[in-house]
Amino acid sequence: MTATLTGVGVGPGDPELITVRAVRILREADVVFVPVLDRPEGARAAGRAETTIAPYVPSERLRRLPFALDDRGGVTERRESAWNAAAQAVATAVDDGARTLAFATIGDPNVYSTFGYLAQSLRALRPAVAVHTVPGITAMQELAARSGVPLCEGREPLTLLPATAGLALFADAVAGPGTVVAYKGWRRHAELLAELRRQGRLSDAVLGSGLGLTGDRVGPAAEAGDDPPYLSTLLVPARRDRRGGKL
Repeated sequence: MTATLTGVGVGPGDPELITVRAVRILREADVVFVPVLDRPEGARAAGRAETTIAPYVPSERLRRLPFALDDRGGVTERRESAWNAAAQAVATAVDDGARTLAFATIGDPNVYSTFGYLAQSLRALRPAVAVHTVPGITAMQELAARSGVPLCEGREPLTLLPATAGLALFADAVAGPGTVVAYKGWRRHAELLAELRRQGRLSDAVLGSGLGLTGDRVGPAAEAGDDPPYLSTLLVPARRDRRGGKL
């Protein structure tokens, strides 16, 4: 039997937002890997993916894979080392007899996910291992649902970008005709709000902080604090002046 690694999207952090298919794949897997922050001091607390799937997967089938999730500045030596070590851990599990393996990731495995780097690294080590993905609900979908703001209508484009890509990219997108969603804006929060204010878009913007966690917050971006958490989502809806105006 060919071994299979499946990247499973488990939603923004609420166990109730995991799909039926995702739960089935997780429960059937011989081993379920979860990402954790690789702390230099060695203390590795459970990550969001692990706590999200806890109601569905017994702890004895979970294995933590450390990643340099807090690194900045492109492909660092620490990041590459973590990717390689994670792929080797999966390969070792396959060599030890595991045939159905899963990797739980917050959101969707094909949207700004660590899973893509793991999959590439594993293919280099074990080309015969089949790699699949199961889609998950994204933070922008959860924010749209919680705030009551449609992501896109009619002919409106939808732009999703990481704030880490720079303010210019964000400014150009906001100046366009569609909805803009920015991830990872915590360090540039003040700059993003200043740009929205400059373009007259701040009053419509919505910020979701820590979605899916206890104490999460959804509300006007203008009323958010100065230091939102890393996993924050900023939603700037398209300008809409009448019902069906973009059809």
